[in-house]
This record gives sequence, structure tokens and C-alpha cells, in this order.
Amino acid sequence: MKLRYWLLSLAVLALLSGSTVQAQNAKKPGPVFHALEGMSDEAAQAKAQAWFKTAVNNDAAKMQKFQAIWKNQDATVLERLAATFEAGDPMAAGLLITARDASAPAPKEIAPIFKNAKADKFYRTNLALAYARSLSNRRIHEEALDILKTTSAEQTADPAAYLFHRAVCEHALLQKAEARTTILRLLKEAVDAPERFKTVSMLMLLDMQTWKEKDLAAVARKMDNIERRLELARGGPVTQEIQRDVIARLDELIKEMENKAKQQSQGQGPPNDGSCPDGSQPKPGNGPPGAGDPTSPMPDSQAGGQSGSGKVDPVRVRKMIDGWGNLPPADQVRIEREITDLIGGLNPMHRQIYEDYFRRIREAELQKK
Repeated sequence: MKLRYWLLSLAVLALLSGSTVQAQNAKKPGPVFHALEGMSDEAAQAKAQAWFKTAVNNDAAKMQKFQAIWKNQDATVLERLAATFEAGDPMAAGLLITARDASAPAPKEIAPIFKNAKADKFYRTNLALAYARSLSNRRIHEEALDILKTTSAEQTADPAAYLFHRAVCEHALLQKAEARTTILRLLKEAVDAPERFKTVSMLMLLDMQTWKEKDLAAVARKMDNIERRLELARGGPVTQEIQRDVIARLDELIKEMENKAKQQSQGQGPPNDGSCPDGSQPKPGNGPPGAGDPTSPMPDSQAGGQSGSGKVDPVRVRKMIDGWGNLPPADQVRIEREITDLIGGLNPMHRQIYEDYFRRIREAELQKK
């Protein structure tokens, strides 16, 4: 575990060194970092107790419950604060219990308490962090991030937790620049951040370095986001817009493949380098069906032997798919095989994207019948 952590640290250090050089070359002022340290158990308990006494009117039975909460040294400061708010305020209890309930619907708006500047600051800011953490754990990243933005790391009892969960939300929502800034703050400023926070943050930072604007992996990330939103019963305009973006980009990628295929076919010279056949190779159409000769059709019952070769013309496949609903079953089987051959050389994630794309086209054609 330590070895992996040090390897990650070295990788991130190299990444940060490169970024520093770029920043110096650009001569632009970078973000200012300063040390952030979490509140001690004693200080957090004292502030929580002051709030709790007022909230429960110094009720003796409830104060005993408060003492029991803070005797649990296995729980983090943030977890004990959440339990304190839950025990002292029915409204806070409702928010936190619902946020942890996997079967509860995702919130559609930010609760008024998080925007109430008149509310106790210690209570409001740390309740926001505890609530956002629970939402983020359920992958409800949009509202979690909005709630975290109502406060700051400096105002909470656990700045490292604030920065970590904010980075998780920004990374999940593909906000690369924002996530990078938050992660750098966590790694540089949060002096008492747990190792698990640092490790996951470094992994997110290294992952984002591989992100490109319009490659197939970017499409995959958007599709993951669509799936997450649909799981949260969020199939509205925002999700539909992301879906349109994905479909448009897939169409662009297909066209790029078609153009490459055309260029490759136009750049190929005549068979046998322009010389006459020497008798050792079969003439076009005379070899065994499907043996790599594009002029010799493959029987419906025979599978291709060059899966992933990339030799299938995507233009022809696209044209056949466009009329999928009108094709006889035998032709549909043949097209399925050719599509499999076309995408067989891709890695599993990219292959799944194209399989979903072709499936969408087939289903649309079938619905036209």
C-alpha cells in the first residue's frame, strides 16, 4: 500500500512540476495556497455543545445523548457533528436521513437552511458538508456540489473532507479545471488529510491528464454520466441534451471512420504491385468464400476469420444498417457479423460504445416498420 502511494506521489509530483514550469513560462499568477487544518476533537465538541444546548433547551436527557455521541472515538469529527445535528434538530435529521436513504428520490433544489445567512454559521456550514457528503456517496453530484459552494473549506470543521468531496463531484461532472484546482488544494493545503483522500485524489488527477476533448473516451465518460442521471430518475432536458451531444459525437466519429476508409481504399495500389498474377494467388472471386477477397461474398452460415481486422468497409455497413428494418433475417445476421469484425479490434469500453450506437440505429429502423 505504501509503495503504491509513493509511486502515485512521484507521478503527481512530476505532473505538478510540469505544471509549475508551464505557469512560470506563461508568467501568470497561480492560485495562492495556505495551510488548512481540521478542527480538533475538543474544539469541535465545544462548538457543537454550545449549539446543541440552545437547540434542545439544555434538556438533560438529550444532553446525555450528546455526550454518548462524542464518546465514540471511532467516528470522525464530521460524523459526530452530523449525529449531533440529527439529534438536536428534526429538520436536519430529515435532511440527513433522506440523503443516506438509497431509495429516496434525489433532491431537486437546495434546502433553504443552506442559504440562510442568519442561521448559526457553525451549524449551517458543517451540516452542508455532512449533507453533501451523503448525497455524493449516492452519486447525486449536482446538488452536492451546489451545496458545497454555499460555504468554503475554511469555514468547516473538516477542510480535507470538504475539498475531497468537492473534488469527487467536480471530477464526476467532468469539470476538469475545477477538479484539478480543488485536488491541488487538498494535496498542498490540507495538512491532516487522510491517506485515502490523498490517494484517491491523486488517482483522479492522473486520470484527468488522459482526458481529451472529443475522443471516444470522452464519449464514454458522458455516457456514464447519462447512465448515472437515469438511475436517479433524471431523464429531463439536461440529460436529453447530453444524449444529443453523445449521439452527435458518435456520428462524427463514424464519419471520420468512413473518411479514413475512403482514403485507405483510394491509396491502395493494384493487386500484386501492378504485376501480373504469378499463379500462386487465386484470382479475385476464385478463392474460398470470405477468405479476405472483397469480391467474394461470405456465405450467411460462415463466420469471418479476421475479427478485428478493420477491413470491413464502414460506409457499406452504415448503408446496410440504414435499411435494417427492411432486410431479411439472413442479411441481418450477416451485417451483425460484419459489425463485429469492424469493432473487434477496439478495447472493451470503446467496443461497447459502438455496439450501443449500432443497436440504437437498428432499433430506430425496426420502429419504422
